[in-house]
Amino acid sequence: MTEERPIVTPWQVTGRVDYEKLIEQFGTEPITGELLGRIERAAGELHLQLRRGVFFSHRDLGWILDVHERGVKFGLYTGRGPSGPTTIGHMVPWIFTKYLQDKFDAKLYFQLTDDEKSLWPPPGMSLEETRFWTRENALDIVATGFKRGKTLLVADTLCARTLYGMAVEVAKHVTYSTVKAIFGFEDSANIGIIFFPAMQAVPAFLESRLVGKNVPCLIPAAIDQDPYWRMARDIAPKLGFFKPAQIHSKFLPGLLAGGKMSASIPESAIFTTDGEVAAKRKIVNAFTGGRATVEEQRRLGGDPEICPIFQYELFLFEPDDAKLEDTKRRCLGGELLCGEHKEALAGKVAAFLRSHQERREEAKEVLDEFLVKDEYFSK
Repeated sequence: MTEERPIVTPWQVTGRVDYEKLIEQFGTEPITGELLGRIERAAGELHLQLRRGVFFSHRDLGWILDVHERGVKFGLYTGRGPSGPTTIGHMVPWIFTKYLQDKFDAKLYFQLTDDEKSLWPPPGMSLEETRFWTRENALDIVATGFKRGKTLLVADTLCARTLYGMAVEVAKHVTYSTVKAIFGFEDSANIGIIFFPAMQAVPAFLESRLVGKNVPCLIPAAIDQDPYWRMARDIAPKLGFFKPAQIHSKFLPGLLAGGKMSASIPESAIFTTDGEVAAKRKIVNAFTGGRATVEEQRRLGGDPEICPIFQYELFLFEPDDAKLEDTKRRCLGGELLCGEHKEALAGKVAAFLRSHQERREEAKEVLDEFLVKDEYFSK
């Protein structure tokens, strides 16, 4: 039986992803040791997701560091498609984006694409549903700890007057054959989703338009979103803007065998609103890289590279590199049993959820200071 061929698109990620091949397929660049050294010198420290290769690919990251070294500030842009509850997997690039905002004192545009999620995949959700999830997801974004006054949560339908004119400017320079080639649209695709990539391009240029001068932009996001900004980079010079730079993350694997964590498969994902009992149940029942029996595990060891329990620690839950390396050694050597490892991770996840959920409740009091509307841009 052959292994399922991996699929990576902005709407679907399946199979075991070969990230080196994905770099070749998308035409991006690997993050080199030289770039890591420059980031460390500029930021004062390397985030664990950089040290461990969770963020692994880029476009024009060296240029962003060049302009920073010349004393030019850059802005940040990332996003979320509000189609359901937030998972820990969604938070991986958000936590890294917070690091970038903190270290570089950067203004952040955080787009919430409620329009996209009502259009795709067909038949899509109602706008009422996507607006509900916009506010729910926004609470998790605020709870991540982004800076008040330097973070704008931009929901497309709440800021349509601000975004639409620039989206039209983008759309004039993009043909249907181009978006069909980039996104794989079929002739049956609705015309809304064909236009939507122009809306997603806008926040990369919005600060430049508002302040009346070119502002460099860095987009931290998972690699599946790269096609949107590949298109944005193609048309940026035609509109007189800098090409947005990008830095791409890998996917936090799901708790079930194969694929990334997915909100549409509840047992594969830990949601930010999960209780400790539910989260522990999912971890206890998770797929691992262990053997069928204790005797085999002791004799042959496990495989941390395919184990979501180990990957959770690598992505987020073990800040100490030496401890993580020791866990890997004990797993490979058969000293660490899967049940023990699951129990340890469950405790870390429970602590994370308690802290996040407290901040999420506090976010309800300040949400409207972050979630802007068209009127904000008219001031």
